Amino acid sequence: MSRIDVDSAEPITRSVFRTLRTAIVSMHFQPGQALSEQEIADQLGVSRQPVREAFIKLSEAGLLIIRPQRGTFVVKISVKQVLDARFVREAVEVAVVRQACDRITPAGIMDLRANLKAQWAIASDSDPSSDRFLELDEAFHRTIALGADCEYAWRIVEETKAQMDRVRYLSMPYATPVKRLIAQHEAVLEAIAARDPAKAEAAMSLHLREILTSLPELEGKFPDLFNHDVAGGGGPKTGKPAPRGRSAGRRTG
Repeated sequence: MSRIDVDSAEPITRSVFRTLRTAIVSMHFQPGQALSEQEIADQLGVSRQPVREAFIKLSEAGLLIIRPQRGTFVVKISVKQVLDARFVREAVEVAVVRQACDRITPAGIMDLRANLKAQWAIASDSDPSSDRFLELDEAFHRTIALGADCEYAWRIVEETKAQMDRVRYLSMPYATPVKRLIAQHEAVLEAIAARDPAKAEAAMSLHLREILTSLPELEGKFPDLFNHDVAGGGGPKTGKPAPRGRSAGRRTG
């Protein structure tokens, strides 16, 4: 992880939270792994207080579990929370994309086309970067929301999809071909450009249901990273480890 820029305009606690969230989502910190406030503070070059506050926020987001006298652990991936987040995200983004068909400007559509071009450039690499693709994926969906004048709706999506993001990151090398995701983005974009809300809704729904296909495959490949209860779970990790994230210090959304 990269050290926090204490001179940044962003509050330190927010920077620490964002950096740790990215590290968890990208599997730099694996499900079940214990985290130390002091070690994290030393790595990031900050005091323990913002790390402690970030741990609390990550616990509220369902990514950490704090056990008094025992430690703080990265939770396993809760299948129920993934499915709940996917349901909420589809409900919100289908409504957003319908409104985008009416409200997005030509400049907004140009931004989406530039984003899509960058996605295809990644897909042409012999070793596509999961980090970079997921950054562009996040920006693509955010641009649609902002173009539809639905900034608050996007914040709701961001707050609910932490568990879903972990599955999306884990699926990139194994279960979800990048080119298929980009083709789905392209279908969404063309429907928006044509001002066709029915096609845009259908394309967005298809895209956001992709995880329903990849999730069972990933559960089978990495059974020790998942659980099926509501709260998640912590404790010492066992079994086959997940691949480490390539750049946990960078934001993937």
